Amino acid sequence: MDEVFLNYRTGDGEKTAALIDQELSRRFGRKSIFRASKSIAPGTAYPESLLTALRRSSLLLAVVGPDWTNFQHRLHDPEDWVRKEIEEAFACGLPVVPVLDGRKTNRLSRADLPPEIALLADLQSVPFDTHDVETGLRRIGDLVAEMVPGLCDLARTDGASPESEAVTNSIGDVGGTVVQGRDFTGDVGGTVVKDSHGPVHTGHGDIYQNSRHDSGGRHFSGHGMTYFEGDNHGGIQHQFRAPDPREDGGR
Repeated sequence: MDEVFLNYRTGDGEKTAALIDQELSRRFGRKSIFRASKSIAPGTAYPESLLTALRRSSLLLAVVGPDWTNFQHRLHDPEDWVRKEIEEAFACGLPVVPVLDGRKTNRLSRADLPPEIALLADLQSVPFDTHDVETGLRRIGDLVAEMVPGLCDLARTDGASPESEAVTNSIGDVGGTVVQGRDFTGDVGGTVVKDSHGPVHTGHGDIYQNSRHDSGGRHFSGHGMTYFEGDNHGGIQHQFRAPDPREDGGR
């Protein structure tokens, strides 16, 4: 059952929606978050999939970027899917939280919205500062944990689970992901991972392993780099692909 539905406009918030999806999936599990370009399988009829997922969700996060209201001609179209998703959420009595993407994004005005979704302008929003992504993602994750208490917060469970052990960076539709390793001072051209547990799977890249029980480590050369420190008992996976504009169902 999808618990959180991500509503966003392609061209004005899809990268932030992908970042939020990545963080919430890490914290609550991939199947608990619905994002159209990820969650709808190829060949599936997306109108039915969108509405079905929306009606079984517990919360809708509407990502509103600085150019969101510049799409007024589309918002006033009853067939616009960004509008339809918000309208359906209101009809189902689903809690809706606007996420203001970036410092230049202002609160919405009723005058800019069609009457069917004008309520969106009255709702308390959450700011997402793109200059402090870590804080913004943590704030949204904490909000989701509070508003959807039925979700299992994997970040706070003592027992390890497959989803909490694996760290996956899927940057095909995000535009880039950086994992900071504060104890590594070398020249990093890729990703730094400290104290992971398990095999490391990457695309092309260098892998440096510095285990406490193996002073020599291992080095595999390629394009890019991953630095690994500590014993390996979990999993780290990098998946790279080019974005497909057809995935968003004409958003």
